[in-house]
Amino acid sequence: MNKFLALVCFGIFSVTGYSQVVINELDCDTPGVDTQEFVELKSDTPNFPLDGYVVVMFNGSASGGNTSYVALDLDGYQTDINGLLLIGSNSVSPVPQYLISENVIQNGADAIAIYQADDFDFLQGTLATIENLVDVLIYGTADADATGLIDIFNDHPNFTTIQQIDEGPGNNTNSIQRNNDGTYFVAVPTPRQLNDGSGVVLNGVSVSVPQTQYNEGDSFTITFTTEQPVTGDLDLVVSLDFGTFDSNDFTGTLALTIPSGQNSISTSINLIDDSDDEGDEQLKISMGTLPSGYLPLNNNLIVRVVDNDYTVAPFGTPLNPTFGVVSSTQPNGYYDSLDGLSDTSLKQALQDIIANPSIVRAQTYNDVTDILKQADQNPANSNQVWLVYLEQGRAKLDFQTTASNVGTWNREHVFPRSRGGYDSIEADETADGIDIFWTTNADSLRHGNSDAHHIRAVDGPENSARGNLFYGQYTGPSGTAGMFRGDVARSIFYMAVRYNGLEVVNGYPEGNVGQFGDLATLLLWHQNDPPDDFEMNRNNVVYNWQFNRNPFIDEPELVDYLWGDMVGQVWDANLSIDDNLLSQIRIFPNPASSYIHVRGVDAETKIELYTMEGKLIDEKHFNSDTRLELHLSSGMYLVKLFRQDQVSVSKLIIK
Repeated sequence: MNKFLALVCFGIFSVTGYSQVVINELDCDTPGVDTQEFVELKSDTPNFPLDGYVVVMFNGSASGGNTSYVALDLDGYQTDINGLLLIGSNSVSPVPQYLISENVIQNGADAIAIYQADDFDFLQGTLATIENLVDVLIYGTADADATGLIDIFNDHPNFTTIQQIDEGPGNNTNSIQRNNDGTYFVAVPTPRQLNDGSGVVLNGVSVSVPQTQYNEGDSFTITFTTEQPVTGDLDLVVSLDFGTFDSNDFTGTLALTIPSGQNSISTSINLIDDSDDEGDEQLKISMGTLPSGYLPLNNNLIVRVVDNDYTVAPFGTPLNPTFGVVSSTQPNGYYDSLDGLSDTSLKQALQDIIANPSIVRAQTYNDVTDILKQADQNPANSNQVWLVYLEQGRAKLDFQTTASNVGTWNREHVFPRSRGGYDSIEADETADGIDIFWTTNADSLRHGNSDAHHIRAVDGPENSARGNLFYGQYTGPSGTAGMFRGDVARSIFYMAVRYNGLEVVNGYPEGNVGQFGDLATLLLWHQNDPPDDFEMNRNNVVYNWQFNRNPFIDEPELVDYLWGDMVGQVWDANLSIDDNLLSQIRIFPNPASSYIHVRGVDAETKIELYTMEGKLIDEKHFNSDTRLELHLSSGMYLVKLFRQDQVSVSKLIIK
């Protein structure tokens, strides 16, 4: 590998019939998360139209196989007065004419090439070629040479001895720059400037705001400043529209002029405080096309507008749970086929319901983001999602879209992908909505990647901290209440029934894909944190998308019949309470140990607990779902429920 800063590559050629376009500068690696990386093209003549050209990025690693990973069609673009076109993210300054996402350009050893072709000629995975090649730069960051790419491109008859250029070690502050003779050197990056310091010096325009978040009803100032006083009036056409934010959301002047001889202008924007619950919004401050001689130093600034009209749900957050407010939306008879079954027959009948290929739907992984905005909506603020481990709300707008996950939320697979053996496919990157779906069955394990019953909104760094740890190894962030534990346990139990090839086992089965532990921990978490209204609402939302439910939220007692103390016993959904009296009330677990839950209470109810000899032990009045702590010896007891003139008696077993 060449480590010097000057002559290393002589791969230049001219092509008759059109102006030559070359790779003038490349910054493939920047400190941090690569927000400042860019590639700059240069044409022989200024303001040169780039129709018919495409920039292609090739992966020179062993896994990449010298194939394309990005193709950028240049139709409609042209170089500037200095013959330059800058390609990069909005974080690069000056702002590139061709915008791409952050952290797209790989560090190396790779290649960037220009072709006279179309982006469709270089679909992802296309092998590098010299056909219609205009220019190429093979580069790295202290990497071994990409010998495969070097061999491919050295076959071009107009190139001589193409070598790999080293930008420097990882997180360097350099860029690779082209000399006028076609050789390369490494120096401090100079985007939108000729590498030899010549050319027209452009006057940079910057935009600034005092802060990046305001509430509806606030006012703020936008200021535009040029590096040098303008030599003639500079007219600016500004837009704030972005997503659902439009002219109905603000007042203020957006047609501005910096007078000749001055270098700044400001405008005041008033955010309208309406009464619509439209959610938090974002506005984007964008300058239109600037005249020749000017360039934007920054642009497309995002400012958040916090909606004060958010709604509060009638049920509590997991930290302040309520019970019985949200009813299950399961169809009548949804679980009837389970009655009278036990053990493997019970599990199979349950799978037949929740993996029924003629009913159940699978959505894409990107659809799951939209599902979570509904299913994990913070009951205390409709503009937020509830973070599963951190146990707090976060703005829906803060979904992670860049390499940095700090302050963001993303999607947590409760049953980790590496443990389950499923991953994304290309089609998963499309969010095509609730009405477009895949058919699925119990063997469709790859759909576990996008099954919202086990995917939760999660704090970005906490998602990384959990990694693929088993529950028991991971118990949540220090200082949190751990009110997520029953939720994730029931998600694991769901996955173990929904998909063939997945199971819950004791201990921590490292290396056994498809197995997840620890069963004892998950059973304890399920018992200690029963389904609340947040979880039932979540079950209803996911059911609306996927047409299947998590049965362990609707019927929590099923867990004991499949993994707990009732394995081998016959399931009967109505065993605990007399069918004819107070039939909607369920008492679980039964058998119990230190507590019972009474669920389905919607009116003033009294519970009395008796020994089998008829001695009253305890009584309690309540009008909503409740949990009763028990301090009883092992044996059988009677539970009597009273509501108005109704009475029900059932047996309770204490282990």
